[in-house]
Amino acid sequence: MKKLFFGAALALVSFFAHALQPYFYGDKVAGGDLKAVMAATEQKLSAAGFTVIGRHTPPGIPTHASLVVTEPGLTAALTQIGGAAIVAVPIRVGVKADGTVSYLNLEYWQRAFLREHFAKAEAAVKAAQEKLAKALGAGKPFGGEVKAEDLPKYRYMAGMERFGDKSELKSYGSFDEAVKTIQENLAKGVAKTAKVYEIVLPEKKLAVFGVATNDPEDGEGWWAKKIGPDHIAALPWEIYVVDNKAYSLFARYRTALAWPDLGMFQFMGISSHPDSNQAMMAKVAGGSYSAQGN
Repeated sequence: MKKLFFGAALALVSFFAHALQPYFYGDKVAGGDLKAVMAATEQKLSAAGFTVIGRHTPPGIPTHASLVVTEPGLTAALTQIGGAAIVAVPIRVGVKADGTVSYLNLEYWQRAFLREHFAKAEAAVKAAQEKLAKALGAGKPFGGEVKAEDLPKYRYMAGMERFGDKSELKSYGSFDEAVKTIQENLAKGVAKTAKVYEIVLPEKKLAVFGVATNDPEDGEGWWAKKIGPDHIAALPWEIYVVDNKAYSLFARYRTALAWPDLGMFQFMGISSHPDSNQAMMAKVAGGSYSAQGN
């Protein structure tokens, strides 16, 4: 009986050991002013060897913001993998005006984004995560559990998209044309968007852009606020370029991955978000999007 109990306990521990959550809390900093919280967090990140490439304050969520950074070892590992791995290069850190700091659980996100290639970058992912924890504090994980083995093929429920499904926005004559089109449209604020960051690797024909969606009716200030802005480290959205094609992860995948504990009624409450978001990304890419068949 004791052996049976011990075996069951080990199985239970093993299950939870393989369940990951999308974010960690860091140590709080002095609160009261969002800009001051951002500055204090940015200073910690820079001192630890991260490069800050973007700052994001979504309209409609005045108490929340995110910082976007890169880490050289992780960037090198993901660049070596190439292709869609470029979407995993930016590391997002969330802050709140009360001094709360949160950041990505890189294992969670990289298992989802890299899928069958995760093992190639696992050492770099672990090193970058340890660096984040040392810089910002190793707090509790939060955001909802997903088993590690489910992340490479993650979807919220049957019939919804996985990584890459329906995500191509437009094909161009060249990589340079793709990058130029997206840069120009973000600069013009097409579809009420704005650039948060960009990483362009012309020698690899890879690029990723952070896209703020500022439309008061369809943007993140509406839907992210409604389902839980404390997951602010999920933002901003991204468009990525591989060779001569632009992509943006479909929102029924990308949003569910960032809010895996989202209830069905909550998801239904933002039912227009996946298609409106994809339409905005398509316009930034210089294309168009039809919701027919989704």
